Amino acid sequence: MTTSERDLPPANLEPSNGPTDRSPGVPLARTAHLDFVDQLLIAATETAGSARVRLLNEAVVRFKPMADALAARYAGRGIPHEDLAQVAALALVKASRGYRPERGNRFAAYAIPTINGELRRHFRDHGWDVRPTRRLQELRMQFRNASIELTHEHGRSPSVDEVAAYLDTDSREVREMLVAGEGYSTVSLDAPMENLDGEGALVDRFGLEDDDLTEVVDRLAVDPLLAALPERERDVLALRFYASWTQQQIADELGITQMQVSRLLSRTLRRLHDELDPPVAG
Repeated sequence: MTTSERDLPPANLEPSNGPTDRSPGVPLARTAHLDFVDQLLIAATETAGSARVRLLNEAVVRFKPMADALAARYAGRGIPHEDLAQVAALALVKASRGYRPERGNRFAAYAIPTINGELRRHFRDHGWDVRPTRRLQELRMQFRNASIELTHEHGRSPSVDEVAAYLDTDSREVREMLVAGEGYSTVSLDAPMENLDGEGALVDRFGLEDDDLTEVVDRLAVDPLLAALPERERDVLALRFYASWTQQQIADELGITQMQVSRLLSRTLRRLHDELDPPVAG
């Protein structure tokens, strides 16, 4: 039965601050906010017309700070930040329309790779200094789309060989394409700065990297992935990296061996890395 207009969450409804399933270290308010975005999109699948559009738009508005943060990670690479923010926003709208909650994944786990993929595609089309062959450019787009599709379908990042098999192409050509992707935008650090008073090279204008700002973006991206982990894996990560326990202390607490703890940590960290930054072209 279709959800009626009066049953839909109002556009100005704020996420609840009540109990919610969250991972250690994930702020309660942020987890509730992401939960609310999921609820909006689930409700959108149960209605139609202007009510559905309103729900989708509300979800986009609430998730947009994440899209802006992802776009900011690509700043300073030859393309204006305003353009990157627009690409990320359009990718977010696309993700909201393509998201299928019945597949069991959180929206954040689907939207982040989608937005990253669109940003990289924009660099492919507008940032090349050393342009590869047309075949490699086309393969790069196919690789990106296939990686996103396989990630969404299997719940993990595919290997190069898996994507090559999916595309029915030679894995060596796929690897050649990945190497060629390193040449899309090059600027010499010794290049003189123009339209500025005085003399100097580009390298003279660089400031120091702010590690704290980088950590904020990383936390925003990894929080929903941590929340989706099985409880035991979340507990091990919390004890190791938040409580600073040794692997042996964790093993004693959980009644397993230190080697099992080490393998569990390695497997979980590798999964988080692959989901946070899938090996799409670029």
